[in-house]
Amino acid sequence: MAVEASNPKLSIMQQYQAWVDPDSSVAGDGRRAFFTHALIVLDTNVLLDLYRYTPDARRQVLDALELVSSRLWLPYQVGLEFVRGRRGVIEDRTDKLRKAKSRLDQPLREAWKDVQEALKGVKALLGTFAADEAGQAELDELINEANFRKLLEPWRQALCEHIDKLRTSQDIGLDDVSGGSDPILPKVTALYGDKIGPAPDPDKLQAQVEHAIAYRFPNKIPPGYLDHGKPTSLQAAGDYILWEEMIKHVQETAARERVLFVSADVKDDWYEPAGAGSGSRRPWPSLINEFRRRTNADLLIVETKAFFEGVSEFLNAEITAETVEEISRTADSREDTGTDFDHVITATEAATLPPPEALPLLAYRAARLSSSAIRTAIADSRHRLFQWWLVGVTLELSLRDPEVDEPAVDLVAVITGDLPPAPDWLPGTILPRGEFPAPSSTWIAPWLVQIIRNSPRADRSSLLRLAQRQLAQRDKADSAAGF
Repeated sequence: MAVEASNPKLSIMQQYQAWVDPDSSVAGDGRRAFFTHALIVLDTNVLLDLYRYTPDARRQVLDALELVSSRLWLPYQVGLEFVRGRRGVIEDRTDKLRKAKSRLDQPLREAWKDVQEALKGVKALLGTFAADEAGQAELDELINEANFRKLLEPWRQALCEHIDKLRTSQDIGLDDVSGGSDPILPKVTALYGDKIGPAPDPDKLQAQVEHAIAYRFPNKIPPGYLDHGKPTSLQAAGDYILWEEMIKHVQETAARERVLFVSADVKDDWYEPAGAGSGSRRPWPSLINEFRRRTNADLLIVETKAFFEGVSEFLNAEITAETVEEISRTADSREDTGTDFDHVITATEAATLPPPEALPLLAYRAARLSSSAIRTAIADSRHRLFQWWLVGVTLELSLRDPEVDEPAVDLVAVITGDLPPAPDWLPGTILPRGEFPAPSSTWIAPWLVQIIRNSPRADRSSLLRLAQRQLAQRDKADSAAGF
């Protein structure tokens, strides 16, 4: 787990080879060997991007991965993040497309304000220097909000039509992922077969997390030290857990003398910034050295786009220029989001994990709640499920904007079906019909019932409306346009 001591028998050039080289990548024939013979490890987002690509680009990417399938290996950490993160990726896309039309209005309103300012300025000049009231009136007749809206309407309509096309063209929806008909998961499963890392020993995992948090991160030893602000220590140490898993696999299996690691994570805890030690940005030489020292294998770290360009160049995979551009755009758009959709809080984790300190209060205010009973509940460790649900539902219903690095939440309080999702869920008929007009097939989470029974009527009604709106929105999203 710890970085091993340097070998004193090596020369300076050998000991610090990764630092001395102009960059930590490999060129020419050396680079070819990584694409043709190396063990290949794909980071989580390389796999999750399969849900972000258009169908044709996805087909090309999967065909390219099939060419290297025999050399793929899946760390347990990557597999766990992948299967848990799929719904979050689809939710992100669904949410963006659902909000797209309403978000058109804001920039158009701002444009009208700018036009008004220009009109006001010219009219002031006419009044000051020419006393031209007729000219001012002429401008008012020509430039007004009604004419502005009439002028912009064809443009707005065109924008809306393209948004509608995007919505209807999506070929994988929430119901696919949630309902067990995910078309991508079987293909990824076939690519790897049984070449998957084992689940970690809990004691060793705890030791790795403690080592990362207590030693590596404070000393900014890559990888992953910039994740220290994530909600839990286990989440913060995810990259380091993956790193240790790769090293252990190569040590124990002597898998290959080269390892090609493909990752879309280009933060400074994986990459040395340009000018810091070389003329260009490169993977940290300390990572290359540590990997070589501990495994006797060479490591090449590449971004997703560079990987598929290499597979195309060296293995003759069919990767068009358009697909390469889409791969690049997808990575860029993912970096722009403020929500951590690679990690999704589910009911199991929500039961014990405290939300980030400020989030429950932000959600309480966004939901326009006011009672002291609920204010107490959002700070009480006995109500973790309710706290996470309130955080998730206020974001899902667009009642507030996401906070930086906020995890997605996959948690509902009301569900319909012939059977309850768990034995302790209660039928909707236990609540007064006027307060909660629920059919017999509706079930309510016990933790929400507990909160409702201890809350005044106004907040009770607000919470039940939130639960019903979430249920209706998910049902609508799942049935519309393949979502």
